[in-house]
Amino acid sequence: MPATAGEILEQAKASIAAAAAKDLANEGARWLAFLGVERRLAPKTLEAYGRDVAEFLCFLAGHFGHKPKLAEFSKLTPADVRAYLAYRRRNGIEARSLMRSLAATRSFGRFLEREGLGKVAALTAVRAPKVPRSLPRPLSTKSARAVSNPASRAGEEREPWVLARDAAVMALLYGSGLRISEALSLKRRDIPKPGKGDALTILGKGNKTRMVPVLPQVLEAIEDYTSTCPFKISPEEEIFRGTRGGPLSPRIVQLAMERMRGALGLPSTATPHALRHSFATHLLARGGDLRAIQELLGHASLTSTQIYTEVDSTRLIEAYKSAHPRARG
Repeated sequence: MPATAGEILEQAKASIAAAAAKDLANEGARWLAFLGVERRLAPKTLEAYGRDVAEFLCFLAGHFGHKPKLAEFSKLTPADVRAYLAYRRRNGIEARSLMRSLAATRSFGRFLEREGLGKVAALTAVRAPKVPRSLPRPLSTKSARAVSNPASRAGEEREPWVLARDAAVMALLYGSGLRISEALSLKRRDIPKPGKGDALTILGKGNKTRMVPVLPQVLEAIEDYTSTCPFKISPEEEIFRGTRGGPLSPRIVQLAMERMRGALGLPSTATPHALRHSFATHLLARGGDLRAIQELLGHASLTSTQIYTEVDSTRLIEAYKSAHPRARG
């Protein structure tokens, strides 16, 4: 059974406690509780933040020769932080992971400053590693539709309701631009019957809610699944169930997409999350407003959404090069 939010928080606190002196570990526990209550970060995010700060504190323990205390943490120098980054690089850690680790540790430092427990200017004095920007890889419209069609997996020895379930999840990811966690957290009561509604209320990152449209074809796909599902699903339960009746795991959806990649000849970039990219890219290509797409995706910043303009431009250039006689040489 997956760990509860409370268990994940306690595990994150324990990882920090194992790496720091008692006074600093106590502040680490208060910081994690603050992130969970005041910032409303998701349990998995808290887990990652706790792990990243614990990694930094473990390094400091070796660096100082003992578990770091609060007073020592408040007197860190830029040289200490650079030594940590160099240590992680030597261990093969990529720039993106280093940047995330530094961001978590900076968050802890800012918390200590707000609490009047010293300044940790060294954490902001060191420049974060540069992360090469990669563009999302959306599927073509044809491929995106194919992965939400149960017939695409007709040759598999899977129960029909399982194929219908996977198709319904894929249809939601592409048709409404949902994150996989958002789709799998939907309760039965959240889904309108076909012809009885055309929107979903989604609880996204940071416990922020947003309204997204849901197409009639998507509602029909969900209805096809629920009408054949062998388990009784109450209005308060997650609508998508695993083969043993529990909530569906994201890993099962990923495996379903892997099977479809083989059946449809799709590249390794065709993941469940690529369907969300496809939703945004295809809307933009058809004249969708960038601000509206930002709202639909639940992006806090327009900067996150603007990357899809680059994707669309790249696709136009590729289409030009493949079609224009002069471009082909």
